Amino acid sequence: MQTADAREQMIEQQVRAWDVLDERVLEVMRQVPRELFVPAAQRFRAYADLEVPLARGQHMLRPSVAGRLLQALLPQGAESVLEIGTGSGFITACLRALTARVRSLEIFPDLADEARRNLAALGMRDVEVIDADALQAESGARYDAIAVTASLPQYDARFERMLAPGGRLFVVVGAAPAMEARLVRRTGEASLATESLFETVIDPMLNAVRPPQFVF
Repeated sequence: MQTADAREQMIEQQVRAWDVLDERVLEVMRQVPRELFVPAAQRFRAYADLEVPLARGQHMLRPSVAGRLLQALLPQGAESVLEIGTGSGFITACLRALTARVRSLEIFPDLADEARRNLAALGMRDVEVIDADALQAESGARYDAIAVTASLPQYDARFERMLAPGGRLFVVVGAAPAMEARLVRRTGEASLATESLFETVIDPMLNAVRPPQFVF
């Protein structure tokens, strides 16, 4: 199958079928070549609705989950975006196609380097990819949208504190076999609203706080 046909089939049969209906998101997923962000040995999986393996035991999010994330946050104009977990840079590129200011944190330097190369190959040299552990990187900066691409076994409020008024946070919370994807909105300086979006399972964040274990 030709790449363009495979990409369109992914959008129509996987992404749109998972209630991703915003045309801006669908068009971005048409324009960003997912195969560019997939390791060479995994290219045959680029447009399957699968988590594609990356180095360091990490995985790219399934296209359907990536689409739901982008639709939930939907950054635009000059909004500033923080991504936590760059991976290979695919979602980073999609976010940059939607808005002008994207900063992405990646704990594994080799993954960060690969993402920078992938983004540069697409002409996106203005995306800031930083080698950092997001759990150690609170800087006081605030963002209009924050995408957390790894799951939190236990919800961590540090990320919502980084939201500007009107800002949105996409985060997946819980443990396998059922994790909850949430959208957290800052509705005021001291108020938040949380919406449950869907259930999924994605890689846990390295060093994330875990619920206490019961001992019998």
